[in-house]
Formats: sequence, C-alpha cells, structure tokens
Amino acid sequence: SASHSDRLETGNGECVLSYEPLDTQNIIKSVGDDAAGAIAVFIGTTRNSFQGKTVVHLEYQAYSSLAIKTMATILESANTLVGRSEHSVQGTVPALIKCKLHHRLGVVPVGEPSIVIAVSSPHRRESFQACEFILEEVKAKAQIWKREYYEGGNEDAQWKENI
Repeated sequence: SASHSDRLETGNGECVLSYEPLDTQNIIKSVGDDAAGAIAVFIGTTRNSFQGKTVVHLEYQAYSSLAIKTMATILESANTLVGRSEHSVQGTVPALIKCKLHHRLGVVPVGEPSIVIAVSSPHRRESFQACEFILEEVKAKAQIWKREYYEGGNEDAQWKENI
C-alpha cells in the first residue's frame, strides 16, 4: 500500500520510501554487477544525542508522491554528473551501473538506518562521487522532514530540515 512504501524505478536504479526497517545488506547486494569494480554505500543512522540532549528516536515524514519523484530526479542527475568523468569512454560501460536510494519514514530508533544509498560503478571514484552527490541533494531537496524526540518528554521535540 502507498502508506507502507513508495517505490520508483529510474533508468538504472530505484528509489524507495518505506515505513519498514531498511534491509541494508539486501540493498547493497541489489547493486552488485560483474561490470562493477566498486560499490560505494552510505548509511545514515539515528544517533543518540543532539546538542547535549539525549535523542530517543527520530520521526520522518514525507510528502511521499513528490519526494519519490525528487529522489528519482536526483539519481538521474547523479548519472549525468558522474557520466562526464574522464574514466568513462562513450558507448562502453556506463560510469554508474546501479543506484539505490532508500529512505525510511515514521519512527526510526537510535542505531537504525534512516537512509541507505548504494551505488555500483566500474571505478571507485565515480561511486564515491555519486554517493555523496545523492546524499547532499536528498538533504537539500527531497520533501522529507525529520523530528527529534528527546529523553524526558517531547514538549521540545521539533521538526527540522532533514540535514
């Protein structure tokens, strides 16, 4: 159901917004390819403190139908950006082979991943580059909001930019 998870395929990748815990190993495995010499992975997890306050969990909300399209556009942009690198020879193996971008919604306990980005490419430089580009763009542009809940009551819990 749409409330449970949203999924959008792109040219060589997939974006997912999910209320289920993210299966990191499965996401990583899904970008594997014999033509890939590198897989770069970023896993963003809930940490236990913010400015001296103890965080008990985070909550993410999204304008899902729009956020998933934004995420897909970001993956396409990563392809274009990294595709221009000096390693890639036109008409042969693409600079990026597979990209997966998964973001968790709802409550995410401390220590659990809220975002997993996995990128496979023939060369490590492109996979690192794409991974970081995707992360920064998601934080800047995706319609996803984060709220931190602190120990000792949530009267000071606040919605903040997803950064």
